[in-house]
Amino acid sequence: MRAALKPLWRRWLAKRIPPAASVRLNQRRIFILPSRVGAVFAVALLLMLLVGINYQNSLAYGLTFLLVSVFVVTILHTYRNLAGLVLKAGGGGAVFVGEHARFRVRLESPERERQAVALGWPPSDLVVRDVPRQGQTEVDLSQPAVRRGWLRPERLRVESRFPLGLLVAWSWVDLDQAVLVYPRPLEGELPLSAGLGDEEEEGMRARGQGADDFQGLREYQPGDSKRRLDWKAYSRGQGLLVKDFAMLSGRDLWLDFDSLGGDSEQRLSLLCHWVLQFTERQQAFGLQLPGQVIAPDYGEGHRDACLRALALFGARA
Repeated sequence: MRAALKPLWRRWLAKRIPPAASVRLNQRRIFILPSRVGAVFAVALLLMLLVGINYQNSLAYGLTFLLVSVFVVTILHTYRNLAGLVLKAGGGGAVFVGEHARFRVRLESPERERQAVALGWPPSDLVVRDVPRQGQTEVDLSQPAVRRGWLRPERLRVESRFPLGLLVAWSWVDLDQAVLVYPRPLEGELPLSAGLGDEEEEGMRARGQGADDFQGLREYQPGDSKRRLDWKAYSRGQGLLVKDFAMLSGRDLWLDFDSLGGDSEQRLSLLCHWVLQFTERQQAFGLQLPGQVIAPDYGEGHRDACLRALALFGARA
């Protein structure tokens, strides 16, 4: 029964609280019910009322009605702790399979102070934060990345049990967040068809930047690998210099999906590993996937383009 009703519940939520990068909680988007503590409190009030009626005790009546009024006032304060709160989606960097994807959520309170606002994805523990008046608070949430491609989390639960914990006010929001998940890097050897063949190895020549032959020193430029900094020259007061290398190559280096063995995921993981390795060496390479070719190049931008192609390989448009 629960599994059958879940799609209906999701469609109803999508209409009532549609996905958006920024969501402001209002009466239409907040639900409120007694918590377990509140349910026990209500049962205790009922028993106290029955005792007062049975013994015609005015003191029991007075105490019962006083606690009922506290319960009613708590409903308003619990609701006001969420009403008007603004949730905004923050950026999240790409990760590899097996890592935790981070989602940043910004809580803004344009009116009043918010206390003990909890958010997260059940059944995991919720993160509790206070939001200052006319201020904001950023919360980093995480989910495990178990498969490559776009990771789109379920609706985020936002709740408050402030001030007494007798009631819980909550909402389910979809901030339309997504994080790109790259394949898990897998170490392995590349076949000759994916790199240089025997004939090309005999006539290799120096061309461009690489990691094979040392050519000399040059001035540091933003984006250069810090592993290549010449610290000895820096200590002598010669400034930041970078060791420059030349790549020995007879032709463009290609990473070819079809030349590898194993299933698709193993091939993508192996290609991911070599994309990272060649980028670290600042060695130019190209990537060939069925239906997609990325021309040889090097640098962080080229690396990101290749990793994105590997992550989204076979995904529906």
